[in-house]
Amino acid sequence: MRCLVTSSRHYDREFLDAANAGRHDLVFEEASLSARTALIAQGFPAVCPFVDDQLDDEVLHTLAREGTKLLVLRSTGYNHVQIPTAEQLGITVMRVRDYSPHAVAEFALSLMLCLNRHVHRAYNRVRHGNLLLDGLLGFDMYGKSVGIVGTGKIGTALARILHGMGCSVLGCDVLRNPECEALGVRYTSLDDLLSQSQIISLHLPLLPETHHIINAERLAKISPGALLINTSRGGLVDTPALIAALKTRHLGGVGLDVYEEEADLYFRDHSDDIIYDDTFERLLTFPNVIVTGHQAFFTREALQTIAATTIRNLTDYSEGRSSGNEVRSK
Repeated sequence: MRCLVTSSRHYDREFLDAANAGRHDLVFEEASLSARTALIAQGFPAVCPFVDDQLDDEVLHTLAREGTKLLVLRSTGYNHVQIPTAEQLGITVMRVRDYSPHAVAEFALSLMLCLNRHVHRAYNRVRHGNLLLDGLLGFDMYGKSVGIVGTGKIGTALARILHGMGCSVLGCDVLRNPECEALGVRYTSLDDLLSQSQIISLHLPLLPETHHIINAERLAKISPGALLINTSRGGLVDTPALIAALKTRHLGGVGLDVYEEEADLYFRDHSDDIIYDDTFERLLTFPNVIVTGHQAFFTREALQTIAATTIRNLTDYSEGRSSGNEVRSK
């Protein structure tokens, strides 16, 4: 099957080519899909987009008009796709249901440790000859309460790690996970979790009901000095409200691997550009904020699984089989 791989980087080609082994005709394109670029998919029955591709109504109508019948996503999340519109247009959407929950959970832990022990600041100090410890005081994570909001596969993987470190783990989810309960995770309301946790880590999908689930009201309920980690979706957090909480020193630190307006920023080199997103730039001015470029998933094992699942989805579709990875509106 002929498939255009958009937003592709060298590592996408490496892992997809290895998984494909010549079965499908993959064409790699660095450009991301948008209303301006959608015509690059002309004549491709399948398109393989990433999370920074914009698959709104306008783009989907263009793709359908130009012959695209399948979107095979290289991601678990699909909030960047207007699924009802795709269904109306007869475009099948398939995703990578899961890849490596350990990759994201371990990265969330790395942000916790880096923020708590000020590793990012110490690294920069030492490079400039400053070996003072002033301002670098952290706390033992052993015995501390860590709240996990969303206890699916990633949240559960993180709960296992934190349990092994001797943390007291709180959980919040619409459904209780028996595996988490077996680890001793204590389920509670979101408000109680926020007020009782020294560290809070978000692991929710972005849905209408979870959009800005961390807002000004919820931020005020967070225990003073607590750390907030988001490796899930940027839209879970109201960024201006987050900045206000940082300015009052209510939060002890924030680790963000995702950002609400990341579509035009992430997965690109802006080192020679002027970044016009003042909200993003303001985040970078805080010494107790770490921002990374949506890299929590980025391990060799995760990329191998993403590539293998993507190729399997293409094969299943082309051979008329259901894989269970189809996305449908609810």
